[in-house]
Amino acid sequence: MAPVDRQLHAPAVHRATPTDAAVMSAIHASCLSPGWDEATMAQFLVSPGVLCLMGAVAEIMATPGGLLIARRADDEAELLTLAVAPPCRRAGLGRALLKQAIGDLRTSGATQLFLEVDEGNEAALALYRAFGARPVGRRPGYYESGANALIFSLALSESPSDDGQIAEEPHDDQR
Repeated sequence: MAPVDRQLHAPAVHRATPTDAAVMSAIHASCLSPGWDEATMAQFLVSPGVLCLMGAVAEIMATPGGLLIARRADDEAELLTLAVAPPCRRAGLGRALLKQAIGDLRTSGATQLFLEVDEGNEAALALYRAFGARPVGRRPGYYESGANALIFSLALSESPSDDGQIAEEPHDDQR
């Protein structure tokens, strides 16, 4: 059997529903240790301000192979997790999930997305940078493995010139 050309297949992304909690837990566990359990996923799925997306590349796997969970508060959002099962990696699924999340968060009123990533996760770092995310901090020993996390910020405005930074207005305060 010929190998699948992953570049020819478009990932499909949809909002997760409460019936997806078990599948989400399985995907998360296939990528991260420890993975989040079904009860945790079920809680995210019913929480206000939480965006849960799932995605699949049908030609690679018959079931969803990726998920993204983000939480919005006022005009800021935080990417809680982005996981793509090993068979679906390098097929554009992570990119499709993040693109959909950015659009959905922007529509909901978020103007800034924050995320943390293991500083050794080159694939994730490349993905976030490709979307214009910028490093804004570092958390030493953040992960259970002892790995450091880089904190990134991504402006969600429509304007490509908006880097999400607040410009300081010059002012004279001479009273």
